[in-house]
Amino acid sequence: MIRIAVVDDHHAVRLGLEAMLTAEPDMEPVGAAATAAETWPLLYRTAPDVVLVDYRLPDLDGLTVCQRIKAAPPAPAVVLHSAFADDGLTVAALVAGADGVVHKGAPGRDLAEAIRTVAAGARSLPALDPELVRAGAEVLDGEDLPILGMLLHGTSRDEIARILHLDAPALQARLADMLGALRARPIEPALESA
Repeated sequence: MIRIAVVDDHHAVRLGLEAMLTAEPDMEPVGAAATAAETWPLLYRTAPDVVLVDYRLPDLDGLTVCQRIKAAPPAPAVVLHSAFADDGLTVAALVAGADGVVHKGAPGRDLAEAIRTVAAGARSLPALDPELVRAGAEVLDGEDLPILGMLLHGTSRDEIARILHLDAPALQARLADMLGALRARPIEPALESA
C-alpha cells in the first residue's frame, strides 16, 4: 500500500484528490495540509511514502516545500501537482528534488501512475525540451552546470555531493541558489526569428 500525503491550499481539490486516491486499490491517503506550515507536522505524524504538493501555496511555493522535504532524509518521494506544470517548471522541479511532476488537468490515471512510479523509486518527469534545458543552464552559474547535468541524468544528491566533495549542507545551499536563479528568470524556449 502506497501511503500518500496531499498538500494543496484548496479544500475541494484536497477532497477530490483524496477520493481519487482512495479509489485506487494500492493507495491510501494518510492526511492533507493546506499550507507549507501544516505540512511538517503532517509528514512527522504520518510518514508517507509519497507527498503530493501543489505548486501554489499561500505561505511558500511548492518548489521550496519540495526542496525542504527532500533535504531531510529519509525523505518521501515528492510529486509536484500543479496547473503550472509546464516544461519550464520541470527544470526547476528537478533542481528542487521533485521525483515527479503532473499537471492538474491530467487524467487521474496519469497522477496515479506517477505516484506508483515514484513510490517504486523512479522519476516521473515530463520529457525535457533541450531548448528549455539550455535556457535553464544560461541562468545558472557556470560552476552549477555539472550539478544540473548530474540531476538531469538521475544522479542522486548523495552521489553529487560525493563527486563534488561537498557536504550535505553545502550541496543544499548550492541547490537553493540554483533554484533562486531559475525562479528569478522564468525559463522559456528560445523563439526563432522568422
